[in-house]
Amino acid sequence: MTMISEANKAKARALTARLTLEEKIGMIHGAALFHTAPVERLGIPAMTFDDGPMGVRADTHDDDWAPLHNTRDYVAYLPSGSAVASTWNPALARLTGEALGQEARGRGKDVILGPSLNIKRSPLCGRNFEYMSEDPLLTAVQGSAYINGVQESDVAACPKHFAANSQETDRLDVDESIGERALREIYLPAFRAAVQQGGALTIMGAYNLINGTQCCESKLLLDDILRDEWGFDGLVVSDWSALKDTEASAKVGLDVDMGVTPNFDDYYFARPLLEAVRDGRVSEADVDRKVEHVLAVMDALNMLGEARAERKAGSYATLVHAQAALSVARESIVLLKNSAGVLPLDERGTKRLLIIGANADRVHSSGGGSAVIKAVHEISPLLGINGMLGGNVDITYAEGYWAPQVNQDDTWQEDSLENSEQNAAAEAERTRRLREEALALARDFAATGDPIIFIGGLNHDYDLEARDRTTMDLPYGQDALIDALLDIDPNAVLVFVAGSPVAMPWEPKASTIVWNWYNGMESGTALAETLFGRVEPSGHLPETFPMAIDDCPAHAIGTFGLEGHVDYTEGIYVGYRHYSTNDVPVRFCFGHGLTYTTFDYTDLRVREADGDLLVEFHVRNTGARPGKAVPQVYLGLEGTGEDRPRYELKGFTKVALEPGERRQVTVRMPRADALRYWSERMHGFCVAPAAAISVGESVGDLRLHTHIG
Repeated sequence: MTMISEANKAKARALTARLTLEEKIGMIHGAALFHTAPVERLGIPAMTFDDGPMGVRADTHDDDWAPLHNTRDYVAYLPSGSAVASTWNPALARLTGEALGQEARGRGKDVILGPSLNIKRSPLCGRNFEYMSEDPLLTAVQGSAYINGVQESDVAACPKHFAANSQETDRLDVDESIGERALREIYLPAFRAAVQQGGALTIMGAYNLINGTQCCESKLLLDDILRDEWGFDGLVVSDWSALKDTEASAKVGLDVDMGVTPNFDDYYFARPLLEAVRDGRVSEADVDRKVEHVLAVMDALNMLGEARAERKAGSYATLVHAQAALSVARESIVLLKNSAGVLPLDERGTKRLLIIGANADRVHSSGGGSAVIKAVHEISPLLGINGMLGGNVDITYAEGYWAPQVNQDDTWQEDSLENSEQNAAAEAERTRRLREEALALARDFAATGDPIIFIGGLNHDYDLEARDRTTMDLPYGQDALIDALLDIDPNAVLVFVAGSPVAMPWEPKASTIVWNWYNGMESGTALAETLFGRVEPSGHLPETFPMAIDDCPAHAIGTFGLEGHVDYTEGIYVGYRHYSTNDVPVRFCFGHGLTYTTFDYTDLRVREADGDLLVEFHVRNTGARPGKAVPQVYLGLEGTGEDRPRYELKGFTKVALEPGERRQVTVRMPRADALRYWSERMHGFCVAPAAAISVGESVGDLRLHTHIG
């Protein structure tokens, strides 16, 4: 694990002492959109940042966001944060990070802006596809492994957005009222793990306010918690243009001011900070601390002096990284429902196949805000299925609904001037025609018993930075199409590509539902392999799929998507903590995921060793196919004198088993962490004296139970 050493700090202090005030100031604000200023006389390079949750961003001009349109910035397109979490496999999270770190280093970057560790508070958040989970432990485990992978390549990971950036509506200014307990138990643990287990060298401060204070001005967040309590000694960079006040941010642990506009000398940490130091409003010692953090990170990354020769070179757009993307995609796909045993489809026996849905033939790497990249390739579901089945299967494709994909070559300016009512009428007519064409084909295929696959969902017109969805409903009239399709063939295979849950009013009529996420450059390959049984599905949901948005605690109890002010009244009862405690029915529960086999759980016992809880049990594959089980351990804390959720995830693992194979599984967790909770009465962390322990396949399918205390 890459760490900042005392030697790094000493070198940083020595170099800082040789810098002029003007040189120091140049090192702590953007001199371009993605880098700071170098100090050439001392051999200090610029620090280069880049977006990268799903791949390294394409090159842009230093002073505007227009792409350079060169041919050397094509990169690997990696599965989204939601997909990585859905694997429930830290080794694959690390593999994703390794690929991203190598690509970033190969592209000459120093800091990659990711992973995104915010909690999925509402299904409507536009950036949920980047985020990992509604659960802090799953986010912490997968996120820390991801960070470790990135930093192997002498590139700093930059977990974001610290903290509680869980909505896009009014994201630059929204003030979030969050209780102490919710902040400590839900919204901060993944960042703590990023620092203490992941060894993150940088952190990004968020746009929003928490309890009246800008995150990038918060002494509580940046000094008291991040640096003093967690021991973070790296650098904190603002989200781009997040700063609002020079003095307020200069006096706390915010180190680097980056922005979205080209007036670099006017940034808060540029000329305004220089003047504040000269006027005595800000101490030069405050500036020195920031510069020392920057230089210590540079030295840890082998950016300074003779160590440059030892810095790893990296590589990008390689077949190795495509294989990594495929490995992650294979384990992220979630089989939500297979009640009629339709899947896996018979690859050899299939002679005709109907595929319906615009997402079958759509690519997703070129959208989503800061997650946009230039993928060296992207296998769509339609291409993946066609490529795997080859020329002996007659595959018919019907768009089914109209979901236009806007790109830089589209004449959107001219289109925007056309009559909107005429456009709406034309779109409705086109949607109706596409639906009828698809349903006519479906009747033909259903009559002969040939399989039908629908591939729909969302895209980056909906899963998008800077905008939240307004509803969980599927766009483009998909619900009407699906409902009619299921009337024709209730065994049609329904596949969804999306980064957030959608409403499924037709779910009781469906026998077969698959969830595919934004799964990277090999998404279509992994999906084809899974549908036809070459790969066993093993993904599990990292979030709850509610029946309706009004069931979600952020909407039913708190507030979401408002301008100006949002109340996190639900407190710690986020996601499944709310649904399971209050017996609220859900469409698909947290942790849910089926396979093409079945597993049996027996012989639960709990023992202690060296301060750890060892939860031991046996898992047996009781089916006829190999598969990967995801045992999950939940605790219900008791004896706290305060209200607690019924279940909280405290540990998990993933186990590959052949048919009939039985294995003892041990999930190990530090007792102090497993029983830890934030006491509102004590205003601090305490350890519960007792707990109920449950083990199973999901929070809604718990097979074994015991008690400690």
